[in-house]
Amino acid sequence: MAEAEDDLPARPAIVALAADMAAHGTARDAPVRNVMGALGDRWTTLVLLVLTTGPCRHAALRRLLSDLSNEGDVSQRVLTQKLRALERDGFVERSISADVPPRVSYALTPLGRALALQARAMIDWVNANEGSILAARVAFDAREAED
Repeated sequence: MAEAEDDLPARPAIVALAADMAAHGTARDAPVRNVMGALGDRWTTLVLLVLTTGPCRHAALRRLLSDLSNEGDVSQRVLTQKLRALERDGFVERSISADVPPRVSYALTPLGRALALQARAMIDWVNANEGSILAARVAFDAREAED
């Protein structure tokens, strides 16, 4: 007999999920929510991936992001916000040279490099399953068109 939807909270996996969420926070500012949200935004993952190639100055990073993305140009303000958020969470390190004028560059910290590796693994998984994802979309759209 199939388990009724009303029994969902009693499923062991749901209980385990609830415990995991309680342990790691469900508040808006909980790291798990912030980091997962950042990885899903328009620019953060690409920033991480570009910085895996080495340190980068703000203007060069901005040009690279615009060249690599189909999203159009990232504004200076948005890029600064993304870099500050990554720096706040310990993923990016901001360095200022003693030159006049000072030169500011950004680099991944070890924590940021580890996060970028995880993001790259997720991207690789999506790319490896692209055919199945596209086939599912076609099948879904066909069902929707019938309704």
